[in-house]
Amino acid sequence: MTGIETKPVTWIENAWYVAAWDYEIDRQPLARTICGTPMMFYRKLDRSVVAMRDACPHRLLPLSLGIREGDSIRCKYHGLKLGPDGVAEEMPLTSEKVNTRICAETYVTHERYRFVWVWVGEKALADLSSIPDLSPCDDEGWVHDGGYYHVACDYRLMVDNLMDLTHETHVHSGSIGQPEIMEATLESRTEGDVVYLSRWMPDIDAPPFWRGALKKDGNVDRWQICKFQLPSAVMIDVGVAPVGAGATLEHHDQGVRGMVIDFMTPETHSSHHYFWGMARNFDIDDAGFTARFRTQQGGVFSEDKEILEAQQRSIAANPGLKLNAYSIDQGGVRARRVIGAAIRQQNETAS
Repeated sequence: MTGIETKPVTWIENAWYVAAWDYEIDRQPLARTICGTPMMFYRKLDRSVVAMRDACPHRLLPLSLGIREGDSIRCKYHGLKLGPDGVAEEMPLTSEKVNTRICAETYVTHERYRFVWVWVGEKALADLSSIPDLSPCDDEGWVHDGGYYHVACDYRLMVDNLMDLTHETHVHSGSIGQPEIMEATLESRTEGDVVYLSRWMPDIDAPPFWRGALKKDGNVDRWQICKFQLPSAVMIDVGVAPVGAGATLEHHDQGVRGMVIDFMTPETHSSHHYFWGMARNFDIDDAGFTARFRTQQGGVFSEDKEILEAQQRSIAANPGLKLNAYSIDQGGVRARRVIGAAIRQQNETAS
């Protein structure tokens, strides 16, 4: 796929990426650059999603500035009208015969887990079974919600961040961080192209958020299980259970549990779209809590955004230095290896 940058590709091209939350796309076009390619998205009258290159094939004005007419889009510059399949339906001079060889590139989309996914790469290779498994986002007994941030850093820095929750102690000290995170032993493994990083914290004081979720005082057993999936998803199984309830790292439904959902969609080599949220199995019918928690979670992730954007600026300002990996970075290191192997494979296939 041809992008807007000439640097070596740092992302997987034949893959599904989250383009937007379901609530972000409506009848008016939404412009969003995905993996270096400007795209625009809108819903047809039947509410299915159209994804099209955000450039009129005439003079390259962004089609996201265009005028919606039924399921079609009319360029706001000279009025070329394109159907949802990207093919010309009406010429700028309406007296002219329509040239159907004029078209804008379109992309395959699908909705699942409340996300709108777009296939980046060869259309013929789009396979719905390869959409990352984000269960339990649509499981009975769970509720799922979240938000979006544009983050000015390489998407892999966010993967590093999410696969190393040691940072919670300092970055998120007022909500989910606590010193015990620094003391717990880490266990990591790679199974195929999936990476796991686990931390078990027995008999500790619950941090503020989890004490409120459990609705009781007293020490708890706490767990964090990070899971990285290609092309750029991180799911984090988190929660607490009262000490003595029988929770283990392998089986832990005795207390309150959440599944933090993170999908990092590359925009450029130094920016990405960050889709964050959490599925939870507690207070699932409390819409007010869902809204309040979304705001609270957004505050937590804004702290990550601040740190990672500063890190990206520092990387650019120190071209002679490189990132170093310590024992706490083992999850991120494994994830980068998986990403790197997939990119090398796609490059070998293309050559």
